[in-house]
Order: sequence, then C-alpha cells, then structure tokens
Amino acid sequence: MKHFSLPKDGGLLLEGLPSDLLHADQKVFTDVYSEPSAASEVIADKVIAAIKAHQKSNSGSLFKLGLTTGATPTSLYKWLSARCEEGKVSFKNVAIFSIDEYYPTSNDAKQSRNCRLHESLLDKIDILPENIHIPDGTVPRDQVSHYCADFDKAARGLDLLVIGIGKDGQVGFNEPGVSEQSRTRTVLLPYASRKIQARNFNGELSSTPKNAITVGMSTMLSAKKVYLMAWGEAKAEAVRQIVEGDATPDCPASLFQHHNNVRMFVDETAGSLLSREVAPWLIGPCEWTPKFRRKAVIWLCQKVGKPILKLTQQDYLQNSLEELLELYGPYDKINIEVFNDLQHTITGWPGGKPNADDSTRPVASSPYPKTVLIFSPHPDDDVISMGGTFIRLTHQGHNVHVAYETSGDLAVHDDVVIQHMDAARELGFEDRYDEVCRIIESKVPGAPEPKELLAIKAAIRRSEARGADRSFGLEDSHVHFLNLPFYESGGVTKLPRTQVDVDIIKKLMNDLKPHQIYMAGDLADPHGTHRVCTEAALEALEQLREEGAEWIDGCNVWLYRGAWMEWELGRVDMAVPLSPDEVVEKRHAIYHHLSQKDIVPFPGDDPREFWQRAEERTSNTARMYDELGMAEYQAIEVFLKLF
Repeated sequence: MKHFSLPKDGGLLLEGLPSDLLHADQKVFTDVYSEPSAASEVIADKVIAAIKAHQKSNSGSLFKLGLTTGATPTSLYKWLSARCEEGKVSFKNVAIFSIDEYYPTSNDAKQSRNCRLHESLLDKIDILPENIHIPDGTVPRDQVSHYCADFDKAARGLDLLVIGIGKDGQVGFNEPGVSEQSRTRTVLLPYASRKIQARNFNGELSSTPKNAITVGMSTMLSAKKVYLMAWGEAKAEAVRQIVEGDATPDCPASLFQHHNNVRMFVDETAGSLLSREVAPWLIGPCEWTPKFRRKAVIWLCQKVGKPILKLTQQDYLQNSLEELLELYGPYDKINIEVFNDLQHTITGWPGGKPNADDSTRPVASSPYPKTVLIFSPHPDDDVISMGGTFIRLTHQGHNVHVAYETSGDLAVHDDVVIQHMDAARELGFEDRYDEVCRIIESKVPGAPEPKELLAIKAAIRRSEARGADRSFGLEDSHVHFLNLPFYESGGVTKLPRTQVDVDIIKKLMNDLKPHQIYMAGDLADPHGTHRVCTEAALEALEQLREEGAEWIDGCNVWLYRGAWMEWELGRVDMAVPLSPDEVVEKRHAIYHHLSQKDIVPFPGDDPREFWQRAEERTSNTARMYDELGMAEYQAIEVFLKLF
C-alpha cells in the first residue's frame, strides 16, 4: 500500500547545496525524509551496522540498545524484524533496554510496554530472554526505589539509544520541567499525558495508570549515540524547539543538544516548522514556482506586518529575498502578481459558477450540475472541516453525496449509549436497557470493546450523521456508510489497511463517477484514521485509472483539513467564504453530532468543542486574507487541489 504525501511546489534546491549550509542553524543534526517508513529503513540499517561493528570488535560484550514503544517506532521494528528474519542481523549478542513502563502493571497486560515491545519486536527476533531488560511494573512499592537504582546502573552507557519524542518533546515519561540530572525513577503522570495514554485503555481515564517507571535524562544522555525520531504534524513544534530552539527542561528532548553524538530523523510534516521549510530562502537558492513565490510574499507580509500591496523593495532586501527580486522583480510587479494569484483562489461557487467566465476561477463552470463525492473519515469530519462548502454545494444544486468511511463507534461514550437505550425504553420500544448495562459493566480495560456495544455506538453515529445532512437538505439516499474493515478492531490500534478497504471505495466511486472528490488531507498522525482513509481513497483512484476508468480524467480531488489545523495560505488553491448565516447553519449541522459534544474520549488537549474549533479556525483564515489586503469575510474554508 502506498504512502500519501502532499505534492511539492518549489522550494530549496538541495542539489549542490553544501551540507554545512543545510544544517547550519541546527543544534541537533536532522535528516528529513518523505515519510516515516523511508526514515525508519535508514535508521534500521544504521542500528544493524552499529550492532555488526560492535560484534566485529571482538570485545565479547553485549551491544546495549535502548528502545521505546508507542506509534513512532512501529515501522522501525518492522524493518528490524524483517532484517533479522532475512538473516541480515542477529540479536543474540544484543541487550535491549526498554526505557519506560506503567506502574503498577502486570507484565502480561495488553497495554503494558512489556507486552507491546514483545509483540512489535522482541517475539520476532532471535534475542535471548536473559538479555531483555524492561522496567518491571510489578515491583512492590517499598522496593521500587532500590529496583530503579539497579535498573539505572545497568542502563547507563548504552551503545545506542533509539527513541521517539512526544508532542511536547517528552522522551519516555520524562515530562516538561524534568531535571537534566534525573535518573531511572517512578514518576507521577500529569493529566495531559494520562489523557494521551488513555487511548490504550479504551479512552477511560479512570483505568489509565497514574504512575510510571522511566529512565531519566541523565541516563539517556550517558548513551554513546542517540537517534531521535518524530513523525507527523503534531510533533512539528517540538521538532523545531529541539533542532533550532534553546535547550530547556520545558522540552525534555531539547536537552540532547548537550550530547556530542545525536542525530534526529523526521518526516516532512514533523519537520514542517524548520527554517529549511518555513523560509528556505534564508538557507540557499530556491525553485521559485508561482505558489512558492506566494509563500515567500505571505511570509514577508506576516514578518513586516503589511498587506501585499504595501510591501517595498527594502522589505524584500532586508529579509533575504534578493533572489526573488532578481528573478521576478521589480518588487511592485511581484506584489501585484501574488495579490491577483491569492485573490483568484476565492470563490463562492465551489462547484463552479454556471455560465460564467472561469478563466481565473479555481473550478470550471461546466459541467453543471456536478456530481460531488465528499469522503469523511469519521461521521462528523465533513461538517466540522468543510461544512460551509458542503452546504453551498448542496444549495447550489449539485448532485452531492457523502461517504462516511468508518463507523466512528469508539468515540461514543458508554453514558451516551445508556441514555439512548433509556429513551428507547421510555418510548415503549424493545427493552434491552438492562442487557446493555451488563455488557458495559463486563468491559475489560485494554481489551477490544464488545461487538454488541460497538454496533449500538455505530448506529448512534449513523443517525447523527444523517440528521446533520438532513438539516441542510441532503437526501438520505445520498448518505453512504462504508464501514471500512481496517477500523473495526474494537480498539484504538487499528487493523492493517487491505485491498478489501480499497475495493469498497472503488465500487462507490465507479457507481457515482464524480466530477469532484473531497477528502481529508490531515497528516498530523502518520498512523491515524484520517491518513489511512485518504490513502485508501487515493489507492482506489489509482487502481481505477489503471483499469481504464475514463471518468477519472474529468475528476478533481480537493483536500480539506481537520478541526485543529489549516492549510498554509501559500498552498491554498480554493478559498470558500462563508456569510454569518452560513456559519450558523454549519454550526447547527455540527450540533446534530450530540455524542461528540462535551464528553469525547479522544479530544486531545484542546478543551473547545468541535464547532468552536471549526469556527475559530475559519474565522482566523478570513482574518489572514483580510490582513493580506483581500476582502473581509466572516469565515473562509480553504482547500488544496491534489489533481
């Protein structure tokens, strides 16, 4: 299965650029890769090379390798286990140290670091059991301090530490504010971290451990060599701090700036806030495509606090944009071209305005009406992320269909189920209230949810989605629930995406033959549902093209973002302004998703409800357009055109 990445349009010219210039502003040497698997393969080869070099030294000692669990090292462990199976490396002379564990927890608990590391790597390689060192979550409390001291002594001086970072730069369970001198110890997990870890406990905070054992910063810094890893947009700010910011306990991984042999590996999205991506003209020569020129001018406007048409030649010269002036100047010509380019992204007709001159519009005027297919990873992403555009497409007479790719059942709280069953009982329908309560009470933390319970939760979400769509006039027959199998694991960790998922999407596409397809472009989580759904849909399109589906040549794919992030304006291909009334209509559609209001198992750190996040995001986009010199709108939804 192929990996989805955003199209590149201009940027830093790496060919011939000296390495010292590319990494000049980096306090931690950082390699950027297109996607996590590519980076993980490189890391795996480096780990294997280090193991072999140690074995050839004939020292007779074990190679001490520090590892961690979680989503970040998943692809690395696949590469390492595959290399071992192929006979390209042996772990018989390797001692592996895991750097953290919940406390207290049993070693065979499904959520334990012990169990997860065994499942993802240790059970698939030829390591000797006596060489596996994982903090023991069963040690009695009156002995745990002595145990941690002994573990710390054994873990000091690792030959190689390979570790992922958290959203705030955590390494292991070393949270912001940690001492650089800290050693292996028990720690109290803060509320924010427990909310994240609750994903491993069916979203139930009450079942999530309050403590953990973690190797400390001093112990990690004693390693001879360190490889840091980060994937996805959620890690971008932490990566920027680690690589280009100051070393501070507030971002624990930034303390590795004090290590003399550390290297960081990131994918393009995790590295998106590094200078080489944000302002590459500060580093070296660039390829100045129209979109890239727009990116540079918007960056300049924000830096000097001026709209586009008020930028001066001095603004360009004083901010390292001499190359842009030299190639495409004078400055006033660049200003006008970029202003017009950005202005032409704005349209009130996302399906194209019939019988209109479309030479400067982002969408062709014909055919009209268009068949439009909106993919929504969960049963609410459509109205949250592009609800205003969805409503406009419907009201403007297009043949609009929406496909909910997953059931979203895990995001329904048990209390919501009980409330729905109680209402059914009060109305005199089949009384299963007591039965459902017994099912809920029988749940085991960390185990997959009972199928009977998931079926009820999925039904709740389907009814909410239909209600939201009816609120602005979409017919029930235009609402499709795909229930892609990869999602139906019953737990947070999903099943692998397969051809079965792709075939379900292919059938719907072939049935509708859409002129426009909208899908999520979120890259925050490289293993998340949004990315998996988008990759499945793109795989379906590619296979249909190879199979000769002629309708694809007349189809355009537009990418929207989730409730938290927005496209940077330098990338935007279409901006759909919303009136105050349309903002309210969108809000009312979001309101229909009652199970997602107030009590949500996986809301992240943002306390706002989904409608609040969506409105603040779109109003902020409108404000940025206004500050650049465009018309002032209540809100704007923006899209990137994939093809």
